[in-house]
Amino acid sequence: MNELMEQWAAFLAFIDRLTLVDYLVVGINLLLILFSRRILLFFRRTKEVDTRFQISLMVFRGLCLLIIVGFGYYHVYLPTEDRGWGLKLLASLVVVFIAYGLQTVASFFIQTRYGKTITFRGESMVTETYYSRIFRILSGVVISVITLVTVIRIMGFGSLLEAGGAIGVIGVMIALTQSTWAPDLFSGLIILHNRMIDPGDVIELDGSERTLGIVHKVKLFHTEIRNLVNNHRIMIKNAYLRDHIIHNLSKFASASGLRELLRFKIGYDVDPKQVKVMFEIAFKHALHNEEIKLEEHPGIEIRMLDAGDFAVEWGVFYYTKEVDQLLKTRQMFREAILASALEHGISLGTPMQHEILSDAR
Repeated sequence: MNELMEQWAAFLAFIDRLTLVDYLVVGINLLLILFSRRILLFFRRTKEVDTRFQISLMVFRGLCLLIIVGFGYYHVYLPTEDRGWGLKLLASLVVVFIAYGLQTVASFFIQTRYGKTITFRGESMVTETYYSRIFRILSGVVISVITLVTVIRIMGFGSLLEAGGAIGVIGVMIALTQSTWAPDLFSGLIILHNRMIDPGDVIELDGSERTLGIVHKVKLFHTEIRNLVNNHRIMIKNAYLRDHIIHNLSKFASASGLRELLRFKIGYDVDPKQVKVMFEIAFKHALHNEEIKLEEHPGIEIRMLDAGDFAVEWGVFYYTKEVDQLLKTRQMFREAILASALEHGISLGTPMQHEILSDAR
């Protein structure tokens, strides 16, 4: 019983030592922990809860908890003469935490002020622009430099700020490695400034295999693209994008939409009038199918592209505005044309191949 009373008396003595500042620090950090998810989601550009958000949430809560524990131990529990490196570490931690919060708030307001609001698949999202990226970089550099200098001053390592100190060595290393990261950084800024591609645009990249995808994000050093063929994410260096041809299918050359072409090889024995009728009927059937995103106006254009040795190559030009459904539209429109060809008794196979197979039999 006496031991319990002694513990209670020690607790009351501890409470008596608390001041208004102590209550404010502990209370504010407890509130930040309780509402951390809502706070981070509010200052987040997208409301998607992913692994990166979970890590940020744990770091945010951990910093708040460390501040509470450290403040309580070094500011209240220990006597004044025992406070040394612990108090310096606590002060440095508080400075880093404040800098993190300032950068988050600054990025949010910069993105809101200078970003671009787009609607992608019924969801509104704010994307980066040239000016929002520039101001975010500048604010990050300024806050980081101020934080670094403040922490060095608090820890008593003022000699690091001298010309021959560690900070100077880091500056030399950054200058020596600028050829690695600078091209991607400035290429990303140029892409944003020229509006070559925006998040949500459907693009096609030239290469060994033509890649068709939707731009997800234009980041500091790379661009994320969602491949429409296999639905996975692709990360491409910004410098690579500027060095290659990009077909931006979302930026139409006319109000009619994107002009697409399907090619077919049909034998010389088929009347061209029947070929055109077959394509026209296939187009009418496709218009009644809601899954095939074709524009009724201005319709389709049927042209003879080439007169080859074994077949005539026909081209069907059509228009579509739903570029995110481009692969599905191509596939289903081809299927509609095949069905119409079978109805009219027209073969879409190359005649030479059929003759070789017949001779082999």
